Amino acid sequence: MEKIKIVNLTKIFGAYPHKAMQLLEQGLSKDEIFNETGQAVGLSNVSFSVQAGEILVVMGLSGSGKSTLIRCINRLIEPTRGQIIIDDQDITRLDRTALLQLRQHKFGMVFQHFALFPHRSVLRNVEYGLEIQGMEVLQRREKARQSLKLVGLEGWENALPRQLSGGMQQRVGLARALAVDPAILLMDEAFSALDPLIRADMQHELVSLQARMRKTILFITHDLDEALKIGNRVILMKDARIVQIGTPEEILTSPADEYVARFVENVDKSKVLTAQSVLSKNSAVVYVDDGPLTTLHKMRDQAISSIFVIRRDDTLEGVLQLEEASRAVERGEKTIENLIERNVPEVLPTASLNTVISILARWPLPIPVVNEQRKLQGIVLKNAVLAALAKKELSNDGRF
Repeated sequence: MEKIKIVNLTKIFGAYPHKAMQLLEQGLSKDEIFNETGQAVGLSNVSFSVQAGEILVVMGLSGSGKSTLIRCINRLIEPTRGQIIIDDQDITRLDRTALLQLRQHKFGMVFQHFALFPHRSVLRNVEYGLEIQGMEVLQRREKARQSLKLVGLEGWENALPRQLSGGMQQRVGLARALAVDPAILLMDEAFSALDPLIRADMQHELVSLQARMRKTILFITHDLDEALKIGNRVILMKDARIVQIGTPEEILTSPADEYVARFVENVDKSKVLTAQSVLSKNSAVVYVDDGPLTTLHKMRDQAISSIFVIRRDDTLEGVLQLEEASRAVERGEKTIENLIERNVPEVLPTASLNTVISILARWPLPIPVVNEQRKLQGIVLKNAVLAALAKKELSNDGRF
């Protein structure tokens, strides 16, 4: 379900936006329009949607339009043209009173600079939004306490902001946003001012919180690693326009143009790509109630030295190697039940290639990929991993 829908959103900074709009429609660039009119293009015909419960990350270099975008969405900046649709309501049509109500009840904002009140305790900082809503004191303080507990700051209620580290202050800012129970979180460079280690902790904290809360989050950053780490999807912007929208894997493996390719060329793919991206659908399986002769025939037919054994409902049982099947046939055995190697490493489709590589370093066979119910989804072959990291094309069966 679409929570946010942006349609042809354009923002022109300057006294004569209509001149810039005309040139935009003629296809002139941001720089050309500024040189000709003195008007600055902040956004140019930006369109996208955010699904309920999704973290959508907007990233780009300075001047790309990402911060202008998030400020237009809550109308801290008024767009020149376009629609901002929240829950099927175009909020560009709201008057000031209705807009204030929307901000107070549907939006939570987390900024790069913590913007805490230095004279207020942590608890009173967190309850501020609820206070603005007019909530009764005891109720809002209880909500603020719950929010602090959620971000791991239980016990710090009476501290002042100056007594907290930068990371703790940002947690207070996040708790303040969460306290009003917003449907949508807008996070503008929220972790950019933090030291690298604290920043990594906050990124992990946000992903963990999202797994429990399922908020709709629009997250602005200039950091590609951060975008790829936390985003369900990523928007890459350049010169006030969207260059590409996609999952982290799509952006890494299929960059839209040379600009995106240069942007992602130094990313450690092993941390971002997953087992799903190198998954080979495996038709060569046997069932636990098959016999050794059937198993041997399937392996020889597929020219493979091992085969995965599953139940009739696709649940993984283990793996059987060619030598074991051959010996069982020679012995005249009728079942493979006692031949199966059951201590097999397995991964979920979401496992990172880092995890896969660590398994391949000690496991000589293909790695089975299973879902949460341990149903076999496919296999990962070593050459498929190498090809993904080397940006090479693969055939469907995982071969070069």
